[in-house]
Amino acid sequence: MNSHDDNTRPSVQQDDGFDTVGSIETNVADGFTMAAVGDLLLARPVTKGHHPGLADVLRIFQKADVTFGNLETNILDVQSKGFPQAACNCVSAPELGPDLKAMGFNMVSRANNHALDWGLEGMRETSRALDESGIVHAGAGENLAQAGAARFLETARGRVALVSFAASFKPMARACNAAGEAPGRPGLNALRLTKSIVVPPAIFESLRRLRDILPGYKPSKQDRSCVVLDFEMKFEMGEKAGYCFDANPRDVADILRNLRRGKQFSDFCIVTNHGHQPGEWSQESPDYEQSFARKLIDSGADAYIVHGPHQLRGLEIYKGRPIFYSLGNFFCEDLRTPAGADFFDAYGKDPRVHTDAELNVDEMAIGYPTLEGFIAPLSDAVYYESVVAVSRFERNQLAELRLYPIELGRLKRFANRGVPSLATAPQARVILERLQRLSEPFGTQIAIENDVGVIRLKPDASM
Repeated sequence: MNSHDDNTRPSVQQDDGFDTVGSIETNVADGFTMAAVGDLLLARPVTKGHHPGLADVLRIFQKADVTFGNLETNILDVQSKGFPQAACNCVSAPELGPDLKAMGFNMVSRANNHALDWGLEGMRETSRALDESGIVHAGAGENLAQAGAARFLETARGRVALVSFAASFKPMARACNAAGEAPGRPGLNALRLTKSIVVPPAIFESLRRLRDILPGYKPSKQDRSCVVLDFEMKFEMGEKAGYCFDANPRDVADILRNLRRGKQFSDFCIVTNHGHQPGEWSQESPDYEQSFARKLIDSGADAYIVHGPHQLRGLEIYKGRPIFYSLGNFFCEDLRTPAGADFFDAYGKDPRVHTDAELNVDEMAIGYPTLEGFIAPLSDAVYYESVVAVSRFERNQLAELRLYPIELGRLKRFANRGVPSLATAPQARVILERLQRLSEPFGTQIAIENDVGVIRLKPDASM
């Protein structure tokens, strides 16, 4: 576990000497508990269906003040509302809103790469469904100010804020504010990243020579440190091949401001990011993530939760606050229907011949389509294994973190796959030992007790 000399987090003083408005300190009653999971990919209500083991998982939520997940779908009646506006589209029945509430969810993030799969009507219908079910949601709105704003949940142990943003999103899904006469654009709260491909010196020199002979090339000062081809692929020189990411400073400033406002109006603030970087295949976070996560905690976040890679990544305890670098999937019930014509085209299928189910099975086996091709098959066991993370706070610091291993029925028939149940003892150990290994680079030590991962901290310990 990481050790830090100073466990206090500074307050921003006002001119009159009072710091109550600018304080970033946590202010919840002892025993405050946050249950957190990753992606909610489901197309139908499940609580009344035949899903052995689901009730045991949902009982974990019962004592939580806030239960959080990432809603990676749209909730609407597709017979009368919207139409698919993405090749790979996620949609759920209207009954899902009340069903999520029945499961125990009271906070969900909306900023993700599927937020506008059914266009603005789908986004708005999803907001309406969540509002009617009494589920607080953040990350999508009629302009950037609304999409980026913190949203609030009242609990018996304190008021909870949620700030949601996405580092993975479709280009025109990004919300914008008004600019002059141009009105604001509805969409999601985005964190734009500039991606560079790092290559060894010899390969970098070859790319430089290729660029220099391409028609229309004009030298610039930037050419010494990087090679840009077709304004799409940027190469930098390094010792080891890989990827690096730079966060847009303006987006970072907006997120930090929304975080500050969220904490000023609440007792506990959750910040959440949906990002697939560097790729679905990776169990390691992108290079920008750790320093950015720590900056969020330093600025007042009480928990930072990442989702998107569809598999577990490591976790870190920083200054007595949890950082989850990916919580994987909680639901992966991919009964994606109806599927749009573009979805069939992407896999070379004919909707007059093939069924939606056959298309979804292909997606899990091949990967889902993007402009760059197909991204990572999602049929391996790691995409069907995850944890429910339950964080309990005492004296406004994390006192205990419990990690309950779950599995999503990977070997079940298609109609029943993707719904969580508690992992059996052997599988639970496999999941937790993987999480131990992935968390070790962050200095995090996870004990395994009765097939549950446990981290205990002394409330007055320096983190």
